[in-house]
Amino acid sequence: MSDQPRRLVLASQSPARLGLLRQAGLAPEVIVSGVDEDAVSAPTPADLARALAEAKASVVAARPDAKGALVVGCDSVLELDGQALGKPADAEEATARWKSMRGRAGVLQTGHCVYDTATGRHTSATASTVVRFGTPSDAEIAAYVATGEPLRVAGAFTLDGRSAPFVDGIDGDHGNVIGLSLPLLRRLLAELDVAITDLWQR
Repeated sequence: MSDQPRRLVLASQSPARLGLLRQAGLAPEVIVSGVDEDAVSAPTPADLARALAEAKASVVAARPDAKGALVVGCDSVLELDGQALGKPADAEEATARWKSMRGRAGVLQTGHCVYDTATGRHTSATASTVVRFGTPSDAEIAAYVATGEPLRVAGAFTLDGRSAPFVDGIDGDHGNVIGLSLPLLRRLLAELDVAITDLWQR
């Protein structure tokens, strides 16, 4: 039996998710799913995040270059007023989003799905973290939107970028807000009889 850990594939092009996994001692390969996110629907934001994660993981798991690997799919949406907010379409939408969020709290929902292509088994769940937004001024919002960062991230904000000063606090897993909950990933792997410590790079 090889001393090398199982192949781990991240079905996401998110550099933040890749960074979280690497910091936790894992060395995932990246295979982007190409799933049309607008074609996926679900009754609640939490369900939508999970459905998107399942769609991404299943598409990548079916590919020949993922054979034998553990495939992790994730997707995040911000739940505000019962609506699921993904990446804003343009700067105007990002500006309006921030003006509606400031001084309020939303729930960052991140769906996680793990496929074991060696056994065909898979499992999924959603992690939820409350995010309490600060009250950036109109000028601060304009400066932030001008960086382009909010157009690349779900909810138009991230904890590991320029919007961090505009988030007063969170209740829950900070990694989940960045894009991936490592504690939930550990539990999902365990459901598939895989210990996350066995995936650490030696």
